[in-house]
Amino acid sequence: MKKKDKPINFKIRYNIITVLTYCIGIILLVQLFNLQIVHGNEYLETSNTRLTRESVLKAARGNIRDNSGTILAGTETSNNLEIYKSKIDTDTLNETILRVANVLEQNNSKYIDNFPIKINPFAFTYNNEEKEKTWKKANKLDENLTAEEAFYKFKEKYKIKNDNIEETRKIITIRYQISQEGYSSTKSVIIAQNISVESVHIISEQNDLFPGINITEIPVRAYTKGNLASHILGYTSKISEDEYKNEKENGYTLTDYYGKSGIERIAEKYLKGTDRSKTD
Repeated sequence: MKKKDKPINFKIRYNIITVLTYCIGIILLVQLFNLQIVHGNEYLETSNTRLTRESVLKAARGNIRDNSGTILAGTETSNNLEIYKSKIDTDTLNETILRVANVLEQNNSKYIDNFPIKINPFAFTYNNEEKEKTWKKANKLDENLTAEEAFYKFKEKYKIKNDNIEETRKIITIRYQISQEGYSSTKSVIIAQNISVESVHIISEQNDLFPGINITEIPVRAYTKGNLASHILGYTSKISEDEYKNEKENGYTLTDYYGKSGIERIAEKYLKGTDRSKTD
């Protein structure tokens, strides 16, 4: 009896080991499928975010000097606020944006506002109907929509749950800027320029409340002699929509500054530097 039991026990053990081997193999295959196929893009993006992050290094504008070499128009350092796409839900994104907007406003800083609808009362900021129609068409809106109706279309589009109209517009304005420029986990969008030192300190010290938000130093125009020869030097200001359309092929973005008059305007193509990208 004992001799017959040995082959039977061996066969049972062999079958158990075989089944376990198959089970482990199936588990490994399922896990590999999950890593490579189901969540492959997600893990790749997370890995890229940890390893590399691309940011724009804004070029300093060229100096304007007098005949003795004294700089009349040079550059100073300023702070910009930018946002990267992060793994937060829409509600958290909207809350973060509102928090950013409030900090900026409370500390005498401004965020970029290209959203062409104002409130109290509702009205489009365009000075002619043709531009208004073009904007509606570009944003896939019915051309007969009123400013108020278009406003609430954007509120719905960005899934904003806030019922305060002033706060809602703040969120829409920055979300609109993001959508116009386009951002990712490795490419940022500038949402505020030349922010105050107070704003920098608050956002830096409480960075856990501002996911995806980053502060960068950039060069800005500075006139060393005040208003001296201002009518000759001219001035720079944020690029207009029409200027951007004409110049975007030359490397301009909606956040760039552009020569408006005087030497700044005449020598624009010589004074405008070339932006570079930095990978961290």
